[in-house]
Amino acid sequence: MGLLNGKIASDDLIVLAQAKTVSARKELVENVTDLFLSSEGRLSEHERALMNDILCKLVTTVEKSVKKELSRRLANIPEAPRELAAFLANESIDVAEPMLRQSEVLEDEQLIEIIRNRSDAHRMAIAIRAHVSEEVSEELIEQGGEDVIEALIKNDNAEISDLSMKYLVAESKNVDRFQEPLLNRHDLPAELACRMYWWVSAALRRKIILDFNMENVILDDAMELATKTAIQHNDTTDGVMRIALNLARELAGQNQLDMTFLLKCLRQEKVNLFVASLSELTGLDVKIIWRAVRERTGESIAIIARSLEIERDNFASLFLLLAQSRSGGRARATSLVNSILALYDDINIKNAKVAVRHWQRDFSYQNALLTVKDAV
Repeated sequence: MGLLNGKIASDDLIVLAQAKTVSARKELVENVTDLFLSSEGRLSEHERALMNDILCKLVTTVEKSVKKELSRRLANIPEAPRELAAFLANESIDVAEPMLRQSEVLEDEQLIEIIRNRSDAHRMAIAIRAHVSEEVSEELIEQGGEDVIEALIKNDNAEISDLSMKYLVAESKNVDRFQEPLLNRHDLPAELACRMYWWVSAALRRKIILDFNMENVILDDAMELATKTAIQHNDTTDGVMRIALNLARELAGQNQLDMTFLLKCLRQEKVNLFVASLSELTGLDVKIIWRAVRERTGESIAIIARSLEIERDNFASLFLLLAQSRSGGRARATSLVNSILALYDDINIKNAKVAVRHWQRDFSYQNALLTVKDAV
């Protein structure tokens, strides 16, 4: 076929490929990469097409050590032949990894094909690429194991669609390792962070409360109110709770629902009426209030109280009374009381109000988690 740019002939490459010596293998790798590495461009387009065909045939005959070295050298070359890059990327992971992690010549269609047909090790290498498109991310989430998905979530340069993000948030209820990486992503919507609040650890709850910027979230208050009202009318609370809710609504109509009344309910151990009253004041479903009441650490009650702009001393009394109702009157540890008061001081009122408004809209979200996965 003649000399290519006066350097080495294709026949010479084949001879090197067929040779069994270490020196021949080394020379082969060096000459192949040299053909594509020069900034001046050693090959014309026609010569590149010819070499691409030759190399794809030639690489099938060489041993794995040569393929590994080729993959390592070609992974960072923007002008590497696409077919050869795809061939190496489909090899066993010890050969494919450099190409999968670094090569810019691999197209999304090629990456998706590899995700569907190769191992989780191949998917992991793709998940940590410098850039991952939404389409590739969706395929990794569909096909990959938990290690792969966690690596993808941790990759700030991975694009994740809104639908995929909702699915991952739903999955994080059962897969704890997804939670912190999701909350660390810059593109996680505040609405989804609020949903996660109900199942993440205390440390991550504090992160949501203190660190997550919710000020710019746009909420459709009318829709939230209409949705909440429609569902409340179909609530299946027991008779005692229904009576408490009716009484709370009557008292609200008479402007008698205030902090004094809430504390009075707790001192008289009328917890049902307290829950109903707090539900009426906040617009939150009683299921959410009950969950907050039963929570030992008090973060949820702190957010709810902060959204109502309850004074610090009143909140301290409320927290202690709730703690006593749960523990049969036993005193609470001073460290826990100090901790929840410190948190209360740090909670931004605007963020607390936004969080509560999200909970108004999403209180039935927990019951729909399984359908989210089916809808994706």
